[in-house]
Amino acid sequence: MVNEIFLGHSLFKTSLVHLATLAALNTVTVAALACEQLRMEPGGIVTSVTDGDTVILDDGRVVRMIGTQAPKLPLDRPDFPTWPLAPEAKAALEAIALNQPVRLGFGGETMDRYGRVLAHVFVEAPDGEIWAQQAMIARGLARVYSFPDNRACLDLLFAAEGRARLAGLGIWADPYYSTRAANAPGDLLARAGHYELVEGRVLLAEQSGGRVYLNFGRFWKEDFTAVIEAPALRLFAEDGLDPLVLENALVRIRGWVDDRDGPRIEVTHPEQIEVLATR
Repeated sequence: MVNEIFLGHSLFKTSLVHLATLAALNTVTVAALACEQLRMEPGGIVTSVTDGDTVILDDGRVVRMIGTQAPKLPLDRPDFPTWPLAPEAKAALEAIALNQPVRLGFGGETMDRYGRVLAHVFVEAPDGEIWAQQAMIARGLARVYSFPDNRACLDLLFAAEGRARLAGLGIWADPYYSTRAANAPGDLLARAGHYELVEGRVLLAEQSGGRVYLNFGRFWKEDFTAVIEAPALRLFAEDGLDPLVLENALVRIRGWVDDRDGPRIEVTHPEQIEVLATR
């Protein structure tokens, strides 16, 4: 199990023993645990799998499997490249869910702007339900990808991702998905427009103009920075978290890299930050 602490639940308080236990649980048990905080509804039959994180039900609903991001396929988007292992991720989800009855679990917003249902998908299987999100992440064919309005069950998904990453499964063996170094801003600039995991030590955490800046270098217009805007700071405060205490901490930030005064990631909710060491 990775020696890390997930900021989203309580700063430096989550038990590493508890997280290791979650990672070791079998799929059926994990599904049962995850369901406790979700509002469950019948889903119907999965009639089609679009890619590694999207399925279509027999009533025509398109379900985006919230909490995960699988490697992407072009899906009729011109000039969109196929991400490495995208066909394999689709095939794996087909093996889990295609033509199978499912239940849907809701823990936040239920629909996105494209009209897709946002849900956790639980596949009815002979030995018990399979939580599709956890199964895909555990195989290294998806990674945790969360939203400020949909944060349920993330500790279990992080546990599965940590185990898959340590084992070098699936995407974690491909350089396309490698964790990037915060102290290599040139490499990060080359990944602008991509969703990345970035690791490094916070040199300075400061608040200015209603934002918090986590600076990873001395030259803030060139080095990597994580920016926490006011709406996100409200979520931190609601969880009793103060990101300013992250100064000198070793962290992993996940999100979309942009190029504004050097490479940066906007943090919209606490789960985008994983604390690896406090000093």
